[in-house]
Amino acid sequence: MGELRHHPPVLLLVAAFSRHPQALDWARTRLEAHCGPVALASPAFEFVETNYYQATMGAAIQKLFWIFEQPMPPDELPALKLATNQWEAEYAALGLHPEPRPLNLDPGYMTAAKLVLASTKDHAHRIYISQGFFAEVTLFFKDGRWQHRDWTFPDYRRDDYQQFFLSARQFLRRRGLP
Repeated sequence: MGELRHHPPVLLLVAAFSRHPQALDWARTRLEAHCGPVALASPAFEFVETNYYQATMGAAIQKLFWIFEQPMPPDELPALKLATNQWEAEYAALGLHPEPRPLNLDPGYMTAAKLVLASTKDHAHRIYISQGFFAEVTLFFKDGRWQHRDWTFPDYRRDDYQQFFLSARQFLRRRGLP
């Protein structure tokens, strides 16, 4: 029988996207109040790989990533996904923008070996993690670079994202995280 042990802390990552810089600023403030300071912030990337969100979020969406200073236990991901869903609804209820969903927040975590994202949607490659949420390994690290799976979202395959994720992995390694 294997010995039970707790997983070490992981690096918290949140993908945030919107066409409204004000929404992204609001989200960062809310996340930092809850999760601590952002250690690394990506540039704002143009989100052009799909029109899936256009009906609810509008056009010209920008996506960025935040890596947080404070590591977290990976089993806190469902609670964080619940909180980010509530914050999205709270921001939409402010009525500052015409779209029904002016802000999207996707929390996940990173280890030296993988980048994991939480989702409300089930699929063949996702596992149930609790509280109505699922998780998937979106990227894995092999041969000195982040690699994708068949199901990896097209934007996560981009070179500019990959460069940011490499920087985040270097930050993680300097912190001594697994």
